[in-house]
Formats: sequence, structure tokens, C-alpha cells
Amino acid sequence: MRNPYEVLGLPRTATQAEIKKKYRNLAKDNHPDRHPGDAKAVERFKEINAAYGIVGDAKQRARFDRGEIDSDGRERVHAGFQQGAPRGFSPEGFGFPGQGGPRSRAGAGPIPPGGEGPFDPNASGFGFSFDDLFSPLFGGAREAGGAKRGRGRGPDAATEMEIGFLESVNGATRRVQVDGRSLDVAIPAGIETGQAVRLRGQAQSPSGVGDVLITVRVAPHPTFRREGDDIHMDLPVTLGEALQGAKIAVPTIHGSVTLGIPAGSNSGSTLRLKEQGVRRKGKDAGNQYVHLVVALPEAVDPELTEFVGRWSAAHPYDPRRKLRG
Repeated sequence: MRNPYEVLGLPRTATQAEIKKKYRNLAKDNHPDRHPGDAKAVERFKEINAAYGIVGDAKQRARFDRGEIDSDGRERVHAGFQQGAPRGFSPEGFGFPGQGGPRSRAGAGPIPPGGEGPFDPNASGFGFSFDDLFSPLFGGAREAGGAKRGRGRGPDAATEMEIGFLESVNGATRRVQVDGRSLDVAIPAGIETGQAVRLRGQAQSPSGVGDVLITVRVAPHPTFRREGDDIHMDLPVTLGEALQGAKIAVPTIHGSVTLGIPAGSNSGSTLRLKEQGVRRKGKDAGNQYVHLVVALPEAVDPELTEFVGRWSAAHPYDPRRKLRG
């Protein structure tokens, strides 16, 4: 692959935020669904995702900038190591490239916008599969689903999948059909719309074995909305609860919790539930923000109407004074 900075059209001095923004725009503009039947668009989409997999993750980017890995994410030969060793071999930890091979559970990893690089939850503790261990030494290619040893790298395949909001924030396992095979895909917690999950070595063709890239669409939720790793929701409260205070059971993406409503609360008041937002490995948990909405009874109550009328006449106030500056 070309230099990932060149692929994304960014200088090496670009910030992570600038890289994330540029990736999102490029992935949207070059998505295969926008260019049906255009093989070049598919290749461009794959190249953009691969580039972001290198520089979109701060740790991977630092390793690339130091020359420890190449533009495909493969280990470079360390200084002083014997020349002629197979490309990608590292004397530290047997750093063989690739994690292909037949698995009952497909290795899945996000190519975010957002900072976490691809991962394979089914890789061995040493970071490689035994198929990958021998293929660089003997010139073989990665195997998947019974693919014949010795086949070369084949084209990747791209598709889409819609997942539920709670699946996206908490993580889940979904089963998909690829070339007539059922594969379990690990959905990492915190994945967002437009982010891709990679199934390594699961795209098979006569020319060889490639990866399957699944672009995720997250369905909206009737209660929750997401901003970064924070979750927001509107909570209706009665007039009495707002005036007198109360303890209320409130839903979160992790389950129900009890929230104290301070006496004298008003519509628009916001309360925070600490660390009840998105929880991603290696990152601080987000919060949930509860926005209070004072709700009157659905049926008009004559007694309440009469009382409020008398109270308003005796206690006039202007709730819109701030709108006039």
C-alpha cells in the first residue's frame, strides 16, 4: 500500500482529530454503495480503510513514524537481524504478519473513526496463528475456510450491516453469511456508523484469499442518543416530582439505576450519571446526561387548572425575560 498519509492526503504533522475527520469524509465519498459496479471505488475504499488502520490509531501511527512497521502494518526487519530472513519476521515475539486461517469465529476488528486499531479477539496469545507461522517461511499464503495452501492474496469484499444501538455501545456478537458460510462477528463496544469491521481471510476467490470489510450502520434508539462516548436522554417528570424532589428509576445503556431529582427542578435541568456512558477498553468511560422535562397530566385536570390560575394571578413571573437579553 502507498504511504497512508498520501492515501488520506494529509501531512505527517496532522493531528488525530484531523485524520479522523478526513477519513470520515473520504470513506463516505468513496463507499462502494455510492459507486455501484465500480471496481476502482472498491479498491479506493479498501485503501482508505487500510491507511486509517495505520495512522488513525495513535500507537500504530507512532510505530509507523518510527519505521517499526511498513505501510501495510507489517513488522520491518530489525537492525542487526540476519539479512535474508522472511519479510515481516521480528526476533521479538515472532511478529509474523497476518492473522488468517480457518476459524469458526471470524477475527473482527474495527477500522474506526476514533482511535482504536484493528484487533482479532480469536488470535492466539502469541499474536499469530500457526498457519501464519509457517506461510512466510515456505512462501505459502494465508488460508481461510479450506482455501488451498499456496494461493496468493485475493481481493477484499465490502458489504454493510445494520446493528442495534445497544449492540453498538455495549458490543455484541452477530452472525453473518459470507459465501454461503455462517460466521460469528465480534462487534466491539463503541463502534459507530461508518466504521468498518474486518473479517480477516474470509473473502475467497479463484485468485486467492482476502478480507471482508463490513461497514456498520447503527439504528437510532427511541430513548438514547450518543455524543462521543456520552449518552443523552430526556426524562419526563411530574409537576410534583419537579417541585418536591424524588428518587426515580432511570434506564441506562447498562441497566436501570436510581436517580435523585432535586426539589425545585425545572425542564431543561441536566443531571449526570457518572460512567454510565460507553465503556471502551483502554479508555475512560463516558457519562449519561439526563435532561428533565416537566410533563403535565395528559388529561386536563379542572382542579389543577383552577389552582394554577389563582396561583399565577397572585405570583406573576416572566419565564422569557432572558430571550430579550
